Amino acid sequence: MTRARSWGLPVLGVTAAIALWWAGTAVFGIRSFFLPSPPDIVAAFRQQPDYLLRETGATLTATVTGFAIAVVTGLLLAVVLTAWRALERATLPVLVALNSVPKVAVAPLLVVWLGFGARPKIVLVVLICFFPVVVATMAGLTSTPAELGELSRSLSASFWQAYVKIRLPWAMPQVFVGLKVAISLAVIGAVVAEISNPTGGLGSVIVLSGMSFDTPLAFAAIALLAVLSTTLFYLVVALERWLVPWARAISG
Repeated sequence: MTRARSWGLPVLGVTAAIALWWAGTAVFGIRSFFLPSPPDIVAAFRQQPDYLLRETGATLTATVTGFAIAVVTGLLLAVVLTAWRALERATLPVLVALNSVPKVAVAPLLVVWLGFGARPKIVLVVLICFFPVVVATMAGLTSTPAELGELSRSLSASFWQAYVKIRLPWAMPQVFVGLKVAISLAVIGAVVAEISNPTGGLGSVIVLSGMSFDTPLAFAAIALLAVLSTTLFYLVVALERWLVPWARAISG
């Protein structure tokens, strides 16, 4: 019953939202040019499925590649900063300042610096995902209870033994908080880059369909982005439940 409720309630909520949307467009007679109904979006997808799926693949590639780079570099930097506090105090203000720069403003500059293609899109995904991973990992690594530190010292554990056996496992739930935030931002970063550099991806579909006043096609791309973002988020959730099963038991 618990499993059925956990899956059934989200499906029910999504179904109700789509039904209200459909009913609203029908009752108020809204033209598809302004707000297409769900059948209009499905029809737009069925007209160009190969094109939309190909652009979905391009967005997925940029998103996953940038996210993976951000995770690896963010985790490594967080480990270094928490192990060397002087470096943390010197570096963290710089990271905060860089993160405060609006990524929308950086996207056109990346095209100038890196040219057209996939590279500026991947770099923007890295920039938008990097900071949440670093902050969440640092928060997890610095939240180890004092009694566990005393236990490791009483067992004559070395610094790295205590780090690997105690601090990293304790930090994993917090790390996955950062990963879940970052994977959602990764799709946003990829779309922002594709809108600024419309050479491929679902962001370019939205730009080009807007220029041709094909609103149903734009909404079809938006719907695919929603499905892509939700799927990636729950893949990270599934990975968390596999690697950190005790976190769910503690939170429950």
